[in-house]
Amino acid sequence: MLLLKANSSKWMTGQGKGFAWQEGYGAFSVSSSNLDQVSRYIQNQQAHHRKASFEDEFRALLGKHGVEYDAKYVFG
Repeated sequence: MLLLKANSSKWMTGQGKGFAWQEGYGAFSVSSSNLDQVSRYIQNQQAHHRKASFEDEFRALLGKHGVEYDAKYVFG
């Protein structure tokens, strides 16, 4: 993850974009059978997050998949 973050930050800076990673991160895999659904979600993400915040959706995703977490480390 360190290498990915370093290289992507360097690339974004080279593109003249202001960019910074947050302190933590989360990673989830996607089944190939769900690629179309995930692609549609990404394309409509801006409209989707008018209804539900990213933070609320992320917490719901953690709960749906039984991922235990300490709330003080998720979005402060």
